[in-house]
Amino acid sequence: MEDLLTLTNVIIGITVATSVIAFSSDAERDKMLFDPYIVKRKKEYYRFISSGLIHGDWWHLLFNMFTFYSFGTLVELYYKDIFGSLGAIVYLVLYFGGMVASEMITYKTHQDNPHYRNLGASGAVSSVLFSFILFDPWAKLYLMFIPVGIPAVLLGVAYMAYSYYASQRVQDGIAHDVHFYGALFGLLFTIVMKPAVLLSFVHQLMGQ
Repeated sequence: MEDLLTLTNVIIGITVATSVIAFSSDAERDKMLFDPYIVKRKKEYYRFISSGLIHGDWWHLLFNMFTFYSFGTLVELYYKDIFGSLGAIVYLVLYFGGMVASEMITYKTHQDNPHYRNLGASGAVSSVLFSFILFDPWAKLYLMFIPVGIPAVLLGVAYMAYSYYASQRVQDGIAHDVHFYGALFGLLFTIVMKPAVLLSFVHQLMGQ
């Protein structure tokens, strides 16, 4: 039972339930979307969090929650091992802090754009994923249609590079900047909270 009541599973349960509500009601969905124009004018700052608890469709929800479950379960254990009784709180700050931090640049960029909106937990999930990469950079990650495992650190570098490039150049309706800044938050937050993690990361990269 304790394994089922991890923070990761609780967050997934809340996100699935909230997303299902948003799927069935456009009115509820609109109240929760991240809309910088509305946030600025109506001071609805809760949207920084609520937008990360809803998704565009089932595939969007499934992909984010599967990724979060795959890495969040491990990062949660790492945090509890490192920070002891404070591990749960620090892990929640990683997840929800990544959610908010990943939207800050978006808010600044689009606060006067009445047509911009986004949703999804991608920023928070990116924070958790990149925190994991610091702990285990050579872990093999598998992507769909690619039969061999790719080292987490290499995939992370490629992901960051593409997200930054796409946020500047690609207009495909995906908030690539959220992915980039969420990942950056995950790296910086983990290092600030436990600087020794960076030394361990470097040693692992060097094979020591």
